[in-house]
Amino acid sequence: MNNPGGADPRLLERLREAQQRFQSVNESLASPDVVQDLDRLKVLGQERAELEPVVRAADELLSLMEEYEGAVEVLNEASDQDFRDMAGEEIASLKERIESLGSAARLLLLPKDPLDDRAAVVEIRAGTGGDEAGMFAKDIFRMYQRVAEREGWTIELMSLSEGIPGSIKEVIFTVRGKGVYGLLRYESGVHRVQRVPETESQGRIHTSAATVAVLPEADEVDLVIDPKDLRIDVFRSSGPGGQSVNTTDSAVRITHIPTGLVVSCQDEKSQHKNKAKGLKVLRSRLLDQRIAEQEAERSRERRAQVGTGDRSAKIRTYNFPQSRVTDHRIKLTVHNLDQVLDGDLSDVIEALRLADQEERLQVDAQ
Repeated sequence: MNNPGGADPRLLERLREAQQRFQSVNESLASPDVVQDLDRLKVLGQERAELEPVVRAADELLSLMEEYEGAVEVLNEASDQDFRDMAGEEIASLKERIESLGSAARLLLLPKDPLDDRAAVVEIRAGTGGDEAGMFAKDIFRMYQRVAEREGWTIELMSLSEGIPGSIKEVIFTVRGKGVYGLLRYESGVHRVQRVPETESQGRIHTSAATVAVLPEADEVDLVIDPKDLRIDVFRSSGPGGQSVNTTDSAVRITHIPTGLVVSCQDEKSQHKNKAKGLKVLRSRLLDQRIAEQEAERSRERRAQVGTGDRSAKIRTYNFPQSRVTDHRIKLTVHNLDQVLDGDLSDVIEALRLADQEERLQVDAQ
């Protein structure tokens, strides 16, 4: 029987390949030459750690398949009806376990996105809705600050443009920690809020929006920016209402001439620091653009998610009167708006991650 319990032959082949590679990695790790090469040792150690759960699943699955074959043999040879009934029940149970473990193993075999462990550059901008949109943008910023606190991540502010008190026009920040981009990548898109603004005297519900773009932080080795492709302008930093933040030309505007991308940074008092931060943001935008060009599907998805900030181009709605949060991509609704805005995004992000995995599994099975 080539596939006892209905196990997918292609899956079994991939699992056996993983077992062989795991054995080869273990042999290499025991080699004196590798032990003396710290870089090689680190790479192999990481590969072993990634293969280990796959091999455990493979061992268990192959063991279940042997049990299944044994139960089928008993069923075929037994003349006693009680034995046949017991064997039939055992076969049904084993088949269910084989199917379940096969699905789990297939998930483990999905290629991990190398960008998942990158830091994330997050850009939040007020969209449609005037001052209320700016207030909502600040709420979204605080939400991600609280997410970072819960996860033990750190945040570095890159650029902040404020509106009226309690609102922001735009904020750009970098989040660092384990698996940051892999989790926050699902936040890219237009976030819509439905609530009665503080400035609304008649109690009417308003709809406003803020856009969120999440980019993987780019390392200098990812791409080289030719200084000749940059136009760098300096100007005086200013705060809300035109109030001067300092009296020197420390703010920096960087234009990448080939693409037309523009980054401004005025958060620091030092022109040098603002330039360094601006180049980090620019590099991440260029990397995201390159990835989008290489992956046409991702490019279409990102355009659909980020949109223009219009109310109708939404991925998620925060409804205050009903304390409801709805993610429109997966038709998920939760009724814990206060907790979500306080950084408890675990249920929403987990559902998005699982939906993404399911889609990748379907592609992988084709």
